[in-house]
Amino acid sequence: MEVVNDNNCGWINDLCARNNIKTLSTDIDSEWLIIGAGYTGLSAARKLGQLYPNQKIILIDAQLAGEGASSRNSGYLVDTTLNDGFTSNKELENYKKKADIYKLGIEVVKKFIKEHQADCDWNECGKFFASSKIEDKKVLENFSETLSKLGFKHNILFNKDLAKRLGTNFYDIALHTEGGILLHPGKLVRAMIDTLPENVNLYENSSLLNWKKINGIINCNFKNGSIKSKKIIFATNGFLKSLGIKKNYNFPITLTASMTRSLTDSEFKSIGEPKEWGILPVRPMGATIRFTKDRKILIRNTAEVHNPYKMSKSELDKRTLLHKFGIKKRFPQLPEDIIQSTWSGVVSRTRNSSQIFEKIDENIFVAGCYNGSGIGVGTLFGEQIAIKASNENSEEIRTIEARGRPTLLPPQPFLNFGVKARLLYERLRAKSEI
Repeated sequence: MEVVNDNNCGWINDLCARNNIKTLSTDIDSEWLIIGAGYTGLSAARKLGQLYPNQKIILIDAQLAGEGASSRNSGYLVDTTLNDGFTSNKELENYKKKADIYKLGIEVVKKFIKEHQADCDWNECGKFFASSKIEDKKVLENFSETLSKLGFKHNILFNKDLAKRLGTNFYDIALHTEGGILLHPGKLVRAMIDTLPENVNLYENSSLLNWKKINGIINCNFKNGSIKSKKIIFATNGFLKSLGIKKNYNFPITLTASMTRSLTDSEFKSIGEPKEWGILPVRPMGATIRFTKDRKILIRNTAEVHNPYKMSKSELDKRTLLHKFGIKKRFPQLPEDIIQSTWSGVVSRTRNSSQIFEKIDENIFVAGCYNGSGIGVGTLFGEQIAIKASNENSEEIRTIEARGRPTLLPPQPFLNFGVKARLLYERLRAKSEI
């Protein structure tokens, strides 16, 4: 699994370069091995380091730690996601199970930040689900009813009030939830790297070539070395399938995003000097937009079936044009050349939007597939899969395992045909929201 590091992501470029990179170059034995050093792998390593301070724990990643999906998302720590049609008691209970997991995710991230005094631009400002089409009012009213039944604080706003809050009159209606958090994903994951326990050995730019279990020991081969471990946790999220893990239950979707430079004082004034905000689209393929603490605009308005390992500069440039168009629709007064960086990233999806969290064989465990909610849920699942792998239990594990498990996917080529058709349909429905 060769994953290429690149220097396109605006969140990552905000950070100072690390100089303590170690690459696997020998053969090693260990008690624990974690594959994948994003939110899940880092959280699992941190918990194992606390539980087993005298054991050797290895955390390894195919690229630089934390610089995959963990640093490339839009920085939403979600309390709720928009689901239309939750009307029956059974559906409401299923939504509550999902929301309970989101709540636990927020709590575990908040606990980490408090314990380590991590600076990640944490902002408890909530988030908007917004649309430029007033006909989406019914969708938001149904969602409001669901949120009210579950006790989530929220309110619906219309054009004039939205324009004052956002600095754009593009949106006609939005539902604002109070519990969501905006943050800088790159800063958060970097803090997790910097605070790893001393007995955790981190190796980067070390791709796993193959693995197998022999006589109860997991044998993993890498380009320049091998690792034998008594227990292994797979935490590679969108790349689980490529390693043969739960391959018929999850699939990767490639997203692209752009971020502008910081607005000048005059540009900031021209949009009404708004406070930081974040918007998720009512229609699934609409644009996700953020106005950040440092006056930058982030936009993501593409999702596609694409080679998840790399997107070339020429391909990124095509998507930058879509992002530029989306920004100009919302802020026509801003200059044409305002975009500073464009990058791609991978989100892992399941058929029924559930997550993967389980023991798949003796001493082999897996956590992943967060369907776009990986900051909180990924951090939570990492901590709890470490506990599960230790043959322990917790209230959090009981909450996680109360949700429905991912359902089986159709075989190829029907899967790709189906995903592409669905994305095309949603893209056409959300054409005005790009």
